[in-house]
Amino acid sequence: MSIPNTRAKEEPARTAVVTGGTSGIGLSIVERLATLGYRIYFCARSADAVRDVQERFRKEGVSIEGTTVDVSNSSEVDSWITSISERETIIDAVINNAGTNGGGELGNISDQDWNRILSTNLNSVFFVTRALSRADLIPDFGRIVNIASTAGKQGIAYATPYSASKHAVIGFTKSLAKELAPRGVTVNAVCPGYVETPMAQRVREGYAEHYKKTEAEILDTFSAKIPLGRYSTPEEVAGLVLYLLTRDAASITGQALNVCGGLGNY
Repeated sequence: MSIPNTRAKEEPARTAVVTGGTSGIGLSIVERLATLGYRIYFCARSADAVRDVQERFRKEGVSIEGTTVDVSNSSEVDSWITSISERETIIDAVINNAGTNGGGELGNISDQDWNRILSTNLNSVFFVTRALSRADLIPDFGRIVNIASTAGKQGIAYATPYSASKHAVIGFTKSLAKELAPRGVTVNAVCPGYVETPMAQRVREGYAEHYKKTEAEILDTFSAKIPLGRYSTPEEVAGLVLYLLTRDAASITGQALNVCGGLGNY
């Protein structure tokens, strides 16, 4: 089934950059952007995944370009954004979605794991946004959405690097929102709770190993914490992200908004 383009034909296509766009929340965001006729630039680490997603959407007539990028590496990010600047004069929407999980007992967390998680979850947001700013690609009244987590508002046992990185993403978001507000640029964080993604499965595997339980038992335990009684879906998270890109959301900035089934109410 083809992807409908709901935008007026005479309206120029908007542009978007999405990191981590090949699975889970990132892929759902790409799907939603495609239905609205955005010209999309996305990245991920897996060349095979990038190719597969790009081919899938190009077959549907979507203007999309995927690039293999390690977003924790500033040089790779700078090269990627430079290549985009050779084709575009503005990027209307920036969605910093790339992320990773990890943790364990504090004494067992290596420097390598700590740096990997902080670099992927936090540094990438800084690198991508800085590169776009240096290239003068963020227009007045543009939109920046950073994917944080409810773990960025509360402590999570055995997830200190992950929780720390997401707290920092929220802090970055609030600070940058004030910096860019005079230009009408909005900067917000979306904070998913438990969302059914490949990362969520890896998290359950880790907790199952730590607590000596089955993954099904961990799933039941986590689901029981959620007032709605279920994990959120990637599509539900993407729905909030896309709302924040609209004109109706023009006065929402510097916020960290939850999509979590009531898991966090602050």
